[in-house]
Amino acid sequence: MPGLPLLLAALSLTLPARAEDAARRAEFADLSIEDLANIDVTSVSRRPERLQDAPASVFLITAEDIRHAGARTLVEALNLAPNLQVARSSNATWFISARGMNGTSNSPANKLLVMIDGRSVYSPLFSGMFWDEPDVMLEDVERIEVISGPGGTLWGVNAVNGVINITTRHARDTQGDLLVLRADVDGAQAAFRHGGAMDGAMGNGAWRAYGKVFALRHSELASGRAIDDDWTQGQVGWRGDWERGAERFSVNANAWRGREGQPAPGVIAAPGADVGLDDIQLRGANVTGHWEHVLDGGGSVTAQAYYDYRYRKVPPTFTDAVDILDLQLQHALPAFGRHSIVWGGEYRISRDHVANSRFVAFLPARDAQAWASLFAQDDVALRDDLSVTAGVRYERNPYTGTEFLPNLRLSWRATPMHAFWAAVSRTVRAPSRLDVDAYVPGAPPYLLAGGPAVRAETARVLELGYRGQVGQIVSYSVTAFRNLYDHLRTQDLTPAGQIVFGNLMEGHARGIEAWGNVQMTQAWRLAAGATLLHEAFALKPGSQDLGSLMTTGRDPAYTAQLRSSHVIDAKRELELAVRRNGALGFPDVPAYWAVDARFGWRFAPGMELSVIGTNLNGGHAEYGVASVRTEVPRTVGVKLTWQR
Repeated sequence: MPGLPLLLAALSLTLPARAEDAARRAEFADLSIEDLANIDVTSVSRRPERLQDAPASVFLITAEDIRHAGARTLVEALNLAPNLQVARSSNATWFISARGMNGTSNSPANKLLVMIDGRSVYSPLFSGMFWDEPDVMLEDVERIEVISGPGGTLWGVNAVNGVINITTRHARDTQGDLLVLRADVDGAQAAFRHGGAMDGAMGNGAWRAYGKVFALRHSELASGRAIDDDWTQGQVGWRGDWERGAERFSVNANAWRGREGQPAPGVIAAPGADVGLDDIQLRGANVTGHWEHVLDGGGSVTAQAYYDYRYRKVPPTFTDAVDILDLQLQHALPAFGRHSIVWGGEYRISRDHVANSRFVAFLPARDAQAWASLFAQDDVALRDDLSVTAGVRYERNPYTGTEFLPNLRLSWRATPMHAFWAAVSRTVRAPSRLDVDAYVPGAPPYLLAGGPAVRAETARVLELGYRGQVGQIVSYSVTAFRNLYDHLRTQDLTPAGQIVFGNLMEGHARGIEAWGNVQMTQAWRLAAGATLLHEAFALKPGSQDLGSLMTTGRDPAYTAQLRSSHVIDAKRELELAVRRNGALGFPDVPAYWAVDARFGWRFAPGMELSVIGTNLNGGHAEYGVASVRTEVPRTVGVKLTWQR
């Protein structure tokens, strides 16, 4: 592999260099192996629990992981999770999934739920993610919890193959000033943040305000021809947190606007639409309020509400404007006897307006929808070392009515350092407007006439996991899984000769996920991860949708990564990483290696200079048809961070 000898040589050169610097070692080990195991996560049970005790396949990305890696976007930070496939087809178009199902010829990746501070950010237009929309100031991220596997009982429909839960820092942890400037060979960005204290009738608290802007120049095909995908975007936001006795309050608001080129064949590849492609205009704003009352004995009552507005103009095919209002209530009872119960409900409404075109139409153009759900989960301690978790969610959606989402988990702590768990779950992906209301072309006679009888896609999932720790040196996690899918989306012919969306495909996936950390010395840590995946699908009688069959499940059979984080001395540190992705099939994408590196130098109090390189061994393709996909390039950048 080009670049691997250089990586190994760099590793060997940095090992002897002043690694005994005690002060810097202590700072580097912000989170030791034991500390990592003891971090509280909330995505598995909707209440804090130690990562070591969580009966699920959870990978944790910490703030230090993001800084060490030199990630410049949220998507780049997700590359740190070995249980995700992260693939780029153009500057602003990404396909991200866990355990396969990362898009097909008629269905984008739509089985992963993503949340930022409790706010769901998937698009109700197609139940998937526009990855150019969710953004955060990475320096404000506290942690990213990446669960591979179903999360429907606690988080609802669409949490089929995974949940990404992004949590930003409490405002009290971001006091003072921060300025970030970065320049790469393919773009630049700048960000600022200011935080302060606030006291008053509401109690003691803190706040912060931030702003950021970035620009990426166009990418290129493997041939060197330019792709129309240059991208600029800006975002501002504010967060306040305060406490008064047993009450805790938080308000988080953000607004953003962007413009990006639209590479061929366009967001929607409708016949003739590629002739009038023009820049995509996007903007949005959201505000989230969160209240928590801490109960005597360890329980809590929480309420959350958020409003989210998103606008996307995609010439010449459609313009979509959506308003979402979401209300949530949760009650975590104080533990009684051997039981720890959490229950709650959620109600969401949306108003969607699509400006249709002659190429594609969503009918009706204006649509108001509502979702309602109730859930409950009980964690029962059968013994001090054995517990069972049982939960269920009933969720009603506008298209298929009430869905049943059960979950059963068993956890056995064999020793304080070693735990085994097993789980069986049922989850669904509910239909979206794309499944039911999409018509091509935009006026009769229609070639594609929506999905009048579409059903929810279902998955039954079996998981077996083990998480262990060897002293203060080694920690690791291994999970085996099997997913049984039914009612997967197809495009089928009606007797009248029209195409409609149906659910006449089934299949299964099985695989293994594993990752771990090794503290080689006090100043040097290695982290590694890998996945193995096998998928198989078949059409049911009545469908001739060979296109969907040929493109479903063409995910990498394996992925692997190795990361080295090493402190050279009190001021210098070096991060090196190697990633390997297996080949994708139809459209074919060759397997590739990627070598990334970051050198950080704290040259003055509060000042850090970083040199960051990605794909140092050369460019590669990651997703899409060869004639239109980006050749992900080698990049080198410089980042300056000032903080006081």
